[in-house]
Amino acid sequence: MKRLLVRSFVGICFGALVMVLTCFGVIGIGGVQALDSEIFVKNAIGCLLCGWFFSTATILFEIEKWSLLFQTTMHFLTVTILYFLLSFFVGWIPFTIRGLMTGIAIFLPFYAIIWLSFYIYFRYQVKILNDGLDNRGK
Repeated sequence: MKRLLVRSFVGICFGALVMVLTCFGVIGIGGVQALDSEIFVKNAIGCLLCGWFFSTATILFEIEKWSLLFQTTMHFLTVTILYFLLSFFVGWIPFTIRGLMTGIAIFLPFYAIIWLSFYIYFRYQVKILNDGLDNRGK
């Protein structure tokens, strides 16, 4: 439960950071003088929820009785369904076939790159731990 709360907090904070940086970009680069409050609130809630469910869904990778393939499949399905439902509701992706296809074409490479990056990182961490255990026995 504590892990879930910590991940929830981290995810919500990350979502808030993404929202603030997006607002800075829209105002600074986009030249927008004022933000529509309804759109701002909808996008802010969307970013917070997105950060929350992406961070908490990683708990699926801690279920040791599942294989990595099954963990990844369940995580992928969970975050994909939630992300696209949220994206359609908030308006990040138009609710059309073309919008869905474009969203998938963007989402899949990002998911794959992030998953692979974490896989390589944790594999390296395991190697460091194993090397430390091997050296300890010498």
